[in-house]
Amino acid sequence: MLYGKEHVKRYQETDGEVGHEWENGTTTLILTTTGRTSGEQRSTPLIYRPHGDDVMVVASHGGAELPPQWYRNIQVDPEVQVQVKGDRYTARARTATAEERPELWRRMAEVWPAYDDYQTKTDREIAVVILERV
Repeated sequence: MLYGKEHVKRYQETDGEVGHEWENGTTTLILTTTGRTSGEQRSTPLIYRPHGDDVMVVASHGGAELPPQWYRNIQVDPEVQVQVKGDRYTARARTATAEERPELWRRMAEVWPAYDDYQTKTDREIAVVILERV
């Protein structure tokens, strides 16, 4: 099973032939953000689900008290690059609203039930992020 930088590398090299299908039937994309302090491009493999014409991901960080770096980056610069298999595009990341979140959370937890466990580990509300193609 692939993780981290090796996951990103193999996914990008193979247009997702290696790395798109992940653990327990989930699928992953590659999200590239701009580092909020470094200004460098940072790519992260994330579980996703379609959301209309867009896709959604969860900023879980395994239930850690702080959100993942990629989420902190999009709060400063929401313009991101997304790769789903061979489809690479620019998107605008936005956090789901309080009204949207319950349904989107339920849909994400269907494919990765551990999200519910992660939420019990932290006092912060774990964000669901919608990546809107621009």
